[in-house]
Amino acid sequence: MCVGIPMRILSVDGIAARATGDEGEALIDLSLVGDVAPGTWVLTHLGHAREVISEAEAQLIAQALRGLRSIMQGAGAGDAFADLDNREPSLPPHLEAARQQGKATA
Repeated sequence: MCVGIPMRILSVDGIAARATGDEGEALIDLSLVGDVAPGTWVLTHLGHAREVISEAEAQLIAQALRGLRSIMQGAGAGDAFADLDNREPSLPPHLEAARQQGKATA
């Protein structure tokens, strides 16, 4: 499983950027996301920015990762997944359309 880490861009130099997140600062590659400005939030994986995300989405992802870290250390998740509480599960639109058509596979 791949885990994306949200990071905020601090500075940009060509296709490289200095970014910060819960795990500290890192140098990341911007080749996959193009031009971004300092202050932009990106989802990173193995030193590469994979996607530009909103600050709100970055905070939800970081909160969930902190909850998982807490569980792995033997504590509880706290409110790390509060955005999922009291919410019915949903399928992506293409799978929901297939389900409504009675298909067992998309």
